[in-house]
Amino acid sequence: MDLLLALVGLLLLSPFIILIYLLLLIINKGNPLFIQQRPGQYEVPFKLYKFKTMTDAVDVHGELLPDEERVTPIGELVRKTSLDEIPQLINVVKGDMSLVGPRPLLMRYLPYYSDKERARHSVRPGITGLAQVKGRNLLSWDKKLALDAYYVQNLSLRLDLIILWQTAVNVVNRKDVVVNPHLIFPPLDIERKHLETKV
Repeated sequence: MDLLLALVGLLLLSPFIILIYLLLLIINKGNPLFIQQRPGQYEVPFKLYKFKTMTDAVDVHGELLPDEERVTPIGELVRKTSLDEIPQLINVVKGDMSLVGPRPLLMRYLPYYSDKERARHSVRPGITGLAQVKGRNLLSWDKKLALDAYYVQNLSLRLDLIILWQTAVNVVNRKDVVVNPHLIFPPLDIERKHLETKV
């Protein structure tokens, strides 16, 4: 089902994919795709594809500028409409991801999961998931990871279909979209390092 729906999605969305690709190619003055290694099922790394919504602008010291200063107007629109996620359909076709599952997070977060949270990697990561339809970036890390664990413990086609439907509704309504989520909550590793220091 993942493969069939991903192929149909790529076919139907191909005009938007081509248009966004060309726009970002011109605006970013380079590769319009963001490619980053993420942990997949059983924590095996894979290359995740997204549309690149930020430039590679640096300061006088050669360091990347903050995210909010590098997001382009078209990039912000692509994020708000969740169109930046479309290239992940390629990951689904390749078998790296499912349409529904825990979102693939950063490799550097791996040491900071509890045993219960680590179960999120027992299934393939998804383009959308339970945490995405229950608050997305407005949720704390503890709540997001708890929802991922709940999803893994309650896998069913019915739950997947509910999540897909709620995702479609949220995308249309642009619900819970945050262009720069780190302005609300710090990255997971920084947050939990801070907690370890306090303890």
